[in-house]
Amino acid sequence: MLDLNPDTVTHIADKAREFQTEEISLPQEPPSMPLDDQAIESVAEWKGDPAFLELNVAIEDLEPDQQVTLVALMWLGRGDYEMDEWQDALEYAEQARDDTGAVSSADYLAATPLLADYLLEGLSKHGYEVG
Repeated sequence: MLDLNPDTVTHIADKAREFQTEEISLPQEPPSMPLDDQAIESVAEWKGDPAFLELNVAIEDLEPDQQVTLVALMWLGRGDYEMDEWQDALEYAEQARDDTGAVSSADYLAATPLLADYLLEGLSKHGYEVG
């Protein structure tokens, strides 16, 4: 069972797609958790971008446990975890959030290339129909 409304995930995926289809500089590799230096530089460049701000607000408006679920869902969709490892993904996302403190989930997720695709794939692996 997913502790996050699939419509909310779809909305965030839409915002991610809007943001990431712009002429922006994404890190070459998915950022590590906590954010690596290249990802931090990218996030600093986006701070005034309206599409980034909309994505950021959509993620930051979630409760902390929902942000953890969103990060774990992205990892699931990216193939870092399988469905039978879902609880492990949630636990690691919670631990990473606690360890990073100053780095927001929104910045981490925004710096992830193909974020929208990974979120939708994660939903699909949970059995939700995505279109």
